[in-house]
Amino acid sequence: MAEAANDTVRLLWGPAPKPTRGPKPALSLERIAAAGVEVADAEGLGAVSMQKVAGLLDFTKMSLYRYVPGKAELVALMVESAVDAPPDAPEDADWREQLTAWAHHLAESFARHPWLLDATVGARALGPRELAWLERVVAALDGHGLTGPERMDAAVLLTGHVRGIAAQSRAAGPADTPEAELLAALGAVVQENADRFPAVAAAMADPDGRDQALEFGLERILDGLAALIDRRTTGA
Repeated sequence: MAEAANDTVRLLWGPAPKPTRGPKPALSLERIAAAGVEVADAEGLGAVSMQKVAGLLDFTKMSLYRYVPGKAELVALMVESAVDAPPDAPEDADWREQLTAWAHHLAESFARHPWLLDATVGARALGPRELAWLERVVAALDGHGLTGPERMDAAVLLTGHVRGIAAQSRAAGPADTPEAELLAALGAVVQENADRFPAVAAAMADPDGRDQALEFGLERILDGLAALIDRRTTGA
């Protein structure tokens, strides 16, 4: 397990290993990762295999193993290739503006590559791009009275919210939002049983602010951080 993790770290952080046998290398980790991303974007993460990626590159599977030890390392390279760099923080942006832009940018990344939801779970090695996302949140909250662990937890909380909405959106499909799907599935039933569920019926009948789950949750998380920062910095 530790050896596999070390292999992944070496692939993500470099320098890239050079095959010790055979002819002059004809592939690169970048090309291999891009081919894997192409497969995953079209067919999902489950469709990715060393065989399929090798075929897309017009190489044999054994040729691919000279560069990447196995599928786990391939997926790690794909994640690093697919995630965009986090948004740069404008010089005059406060921490709240920075984290808002960060969350929206992350949501866009999940929308472009839904398989990232499956590939970025569990204990695993992070590449430079992924670690840069964590750096943005921790740096944005630096100097506001929060401890290091609290700033790290803030990143986890924001990521979890964005991931949850992205997962619901993926399940709903490209034509619907999670809330629209819920209304379609339950709207008529709830209205027919409004006497039993009056609060839910009234809420579902109100169109104001509908389909704003990402923004609503993000604002409430940031409100909570703002309240904590205010207590820490003013002593109130």
